[in-house]
Amino acid sequence: MQHHAGFAALAEQYDGFILDLWGVIHDGVSPYPGAVDCLRRLRDAGKRAVLLSNAPRRAHVAAEAMRAMGIVPQDYTGIVTSGEVTHVLLRDRSLPEFAALGRRLYHLGPERDRNVFFGLDLQAVAAPADADFLLNTGPDDLRSPTSVAPYEAELQASVAAGLPMVCANPDLEVIRGGQRLICAGALALRYEALGGEVLWVGKPDAAVYRPVLELLGVPRERVLAVGDSLRTDIAGARAAGVDAAWVLGGIHAEELATHDAAEVAARRAGLAPVALLPAFRW
Repeated sequence: MQHHAGFAALAEQYDGFILDLWGVIHDGVSPYPGAVDCLRRLRDAGKRAVLLSNAPRRAHVAAEAMRAMGIVPQDYTGIVTSGEVTHVLLRDRSLPEFAALGRRLYHLGPERDRNVFFGLDLQAVAAPADADFLLNTGPDDLRSPTSVAPYEAELQASVAAGLPMVCANPDLEVIRGGQRLICAGALALRYEALGGEVLWVGKPDAAVYRPVLELLGVPRERVLAVGDSLRTDIAGARAAGVDAAWVLGGIHAEELATHDAAEVAARRAGLAPVALLPAFRW
């Protein structure tokens, strides 16, 4: 496993890069030091970089949020989000499990994530008992962002109604501006524990990497995925058949203070990133 203080050496070894957003490029509030510079150095070197995020919102919405942080579309080749993939799956019904969902949904999530189903032939209803399925985009803005408990009644009502859940963000938690917050994945795990069925959309599922690899247009052996989460980014890269570099300054920063600790954690998870680095900086 290679250890690097910066990204320059890895940039020379690959032609295409799959880059996570939260934990690698930004923390939900602002870019990490050096991250935008690193993106632009890759661009200037003729490398291709596609951003792949488990954000439960459409790709253009995520792009606008980055623009507000000073990260513009010219800085990267393209962007794919789990919210965008969810939108396409709900629109096209190309998979049997999505074709069977029905048209009435109960949305568990904040108002800002409703763009995932805007414009589709779907009806949002006010109660799980009236729905055909549950769309989970994560905690809302009215209840705790750090605990699953305030959502228990809705989850139990949805299980009682026999609703399959579509989870548009498999992440369990995220660091936003230094605060650790739960994500849709934490609610989905609780739903499964209650006996509910969950359709997971996003990393680490290999399917979400297909549009990314198409955008890159680079042989798989020349692609490096960069992420901060063992469970989603590094496991997802393995599922997609590409190399991975693990950024230690994101979601695992508090628990993995050294490269030795990170290597042990990776082995225990049955994963083998090709490189470790403290941050996405040149």
